[in-house]
Amino acid sequence: MHLGFDISTSCTGVCLMDNRGDMVKIGYVKLVRQKNLWEKADEFKRFIFSFLSDDERDSIEGIFIEENLQVFRRGLSSARTLMTLAKFNGIICYVLREIFNMDPISINVNEARKSVGLKIVSQKKGGKPTKEQVIEWVSVQLKGVKYVWPTKILKSGPRRGQTILIPECGDMADAYVISSAALTLYT
Repeated sequence: MHLGFDISTSCTGVCLMDNRGDMVKIGYVKLVRQKNLWEKADEFKRFIFSFLSDDERDSIEGIFIEENLQVFRRGLSSARTLMTLAKFNGIICYVLREIFNMDPISINVNEARKSVGLKIVSQKKGGKPTKEQVIEWVSVQLKGVKYVWPTKILKSGPRRGQTILIPECGDMADAYVISSAALTLYT
C-alpha cells in the first residue's frame, strides 16, 4: 500500500491506496486552528496515527506528496506564501520519514494529472474551477466504490439550505490523484 498527500498549512488531504489502485481510505486534517508550523506538524502527526491502523502503517511501501509550488501565480501566491508552504512541506516530509522510515517522493501536480489521464479545461475555455474538475474525475474513478464525499448544508445566504461538498474534498481529491499517479509513475 502507499500514501498520497496534498500538503498545505490549512488542510492536508491524504489517500491510502493498495497496489492494485483501489482506494482503501481517504481523509483530511484541518490545520487552521494551530498557531504556527510546529503546532500544525504536531497535529498532522496525531492525525496520521489516528487515521491509519497499526497494520496499515506497517504495510506502507511508498509515500508520495504533491510537489509544492515553485513559481508565482498571479493573485494566488506571494514570496512569503511560497516560502511558508515550502517550509511546511519540508517539515511534513520529515515527519513522514520519521514515522515510516522511508523518504517521501514528490510528484509535480501537472505530471500526476497527465499520468492518470486527467485533463483540466481552463476556465478561459469554459471549464469549471480546477478543484471541481479534479473532484469530478475522482468521483468517476470511484464509481464502483461506495464512497460519498462529505457535505454540509449552507445556513445563510442566497443558497441557504443547499447541500454542498465541504471545501476539504478538493484536498482529498488531489491526494487521490497523487496516489494514483504514484502507481503509474513508480511501479
